[in-house]
Amino acid sequence: MAKRDSTDTRNKGRHRAGHAVVEVALMAPWIFFLFVGVLDFGFFAYAAIATQNAARVAALYTSSGSSVAADAAGACLAVLEELRWLPNVKNGQVTNCNNATVSLTAQAVTGADGAPASRVTLSYKTIPMIPIPGILAHQFTFTRTVEMRLRD
Repeated sequence: MAKRDSTDTRNKGRHRAGHAVVEVALMAPWIFFLFVGVLDFGFFAYAAIATQNAARVAALYTSSGSSVAADAAGACLAVLEELRWLPNVKNGQVTNCNNATVSLTAQAVTGADGAPASRVTLSYKTIPMIPIPGILAHQFTFTRTVEMRLRD
């Protein structure tokens, strides 16, 4: 029986390690692409949820009475407080709800059941993110409308 030389075993390990480096080098761009996509999708999902919550808070404020049913200025304060963690709203970058980033309208309407109601429409434009052609756009504008019956 012939003895194996220890250098044969070491060379086999090096050869396999070389394959692993090549495989990682080939997969790295795809892993990076996947990471960027997940990061962008997470941010956009958070922005959509925050926009929906802010619209609900504004509708809750405007539905508290007929005197504030169309009070967009008061609802704006509640909206900005709700959106305060979004990157282009925090640190006082947005101070009103009539600009390119945040747009808010509030109006007194008649609800589906014939009772007085308040309707709030909120639009939020995200910051530019890394575009992924065919999957994610560079920016999104989320618009949510909430109608709530007046409580008085």
